[in-house]
Amino acid sequence: MKRWIPFVKSSPVVSVVRLQGAIGMNGRGSLNDTSLAPVLEKAFRKGKPDAVALEINSPGGSPVQSSLIGARIRRLAEECEVPVFAFVEDVAASGGYWLASAADEVFADESSILGSIGVISAGFGLNVLLSRQGIERRVHTAGTSKSMLDPFLPEKPEDVERLNRLLEELHDNFIGHVKSRRGAKLADTPDLFTGEIWIGRSAVQVGLADGIGHLVPVMKDRFGDKVRFRRYGARKPLLMRFGAQAAQEALAGIEERAQFARFGL
Repeated sequence: MKRWIPFVKSSPVVSVVRLQGAIGMNGRGSLNDTSLAPVLEKAFRKGKPDAVALEINSPGGSPVQSSLIGARIRRLAEECEVPVFAFVEDVAASGGYWLASAADEVFADESSILGSIGVISAGFGLNVLLSRQGIERRVHTAGTSKSMLDPFLPEKPEDVERLNRLLEELHDNFIGHVKSRRGAKLADTPDLFTGEIWIGRSAVQVGLADGIGHLVPVMKDRFGDKVRFRRYGARKPLLMRFGAQAAQEALAGIEERAQFARFGL
């Protein structure tokens, strides 16, 4: 007769964390380190899971938040000795791919978009419009760089040069992260770090993903048909749906939609 032993896990468990949306500072993106910290802590530590699976659908966003979240994932994976698997849905581009590459293995759908390993800065120049309306912009600074790239002033070559230098440094950080995580898996492809994107099997060929596969069948293949899934996600307080916070979230939603639209989504 088979005896039941309490507190012994009867079947493998995989913690599932959904990373959906743009990556930004608090209130300016669906994903940020502050809101994800308790979610990731529970996913890695509660119930001693056999693995953590990340469902990723993100067009990217803040380089710093991407780095913080990715570093937290790696730190928890090493402390808890838990393997991490990333499953890309529509897109894991730019910062979204930073998060995917924090996993030990990356899987994608045949139509998933991966890559965009680059850095972008965009804005508007409104100085001509103001001039036509007879409006004069007055700026006073204590420091020659404080008004860099002011959208209401004509663009200065020295400001552009300074911005390009900053973007190159951020790009180098991004490249270093991907190389450290993917290593010899990466193909010797000239376009790999130019901001180019790849679809499904092409992403596997260049080493950005390890295979084509979806979360449930891949995890069952690794841990058996009896594997159980525990889902973890952040919950927003009811009061956050009203007032200024709601308006801020609406604006963030528009910005996020624009980021997804860059990839035809």
